[in-house]
Amino acid sequence: MFFVSDIMEKVPDSYKSPLQEMVYESLTKLQISFKRVTTDEAISMEDCTWINQKLDMKMVKTLLLCNSKKTKFYLFITTADKPFKSKDFSNALDISRVSFAPAELMESILGVKIGAATVFGVLIDKENLVQVVFDRDVLLEEWYGCSDGTTTGYMKVKTKLIVNNFLTYAKHIPTEIGI
Repeated sequence: MFFVSDIMEKVPDSYKSPLQEMVYESLTKLQISFKRVTTDEAISMEDCTWINQKLDMKMVKTLLLCNSKKTKFYLFITTADKPFKSKDFSNALDISRVSFAPAELMESILGVKIGAATVFGVLIDKENLVQVVFDRDVLLEEWYGCSDGTTTGYMKVKTKLIVNNFLTYAKHIPTEIGI
């Protein structure tokens, strides 16, 4: 069985990565409340089913995409159940076809490994290389479920606080698409 801890509302006692520390410092500074759990390592959206049940929300799917030259980057946040279709994404933004960014670029640009992609990664992106793109369906949800920058820490936050408060603070104004 997949381990999910009891729900906590305080920052961790210690951090597993610089990004994770930045996440909780930012949320504290912005006075954004959250509920969080620690888990076994969660890599797939199937692993997130247990987390969703415990936190009573739906985990988002967060993808780092790039153009073929690897010069333009998009952090696409969509619902867990939607398959990603590059053609639809590219058409919605009127850009050339995109693909998944390589793991090493995800680590250098967002400070996370595969499975831990999160909106909070934009805290690392001081040069604004990444355009944040939300699937409209995510914005309809009251709660935003995501990684805290690790594959063993997950949280829920009010969606409107992520979009309006956190992303403004991180200087990444999101784009919204419906696909």
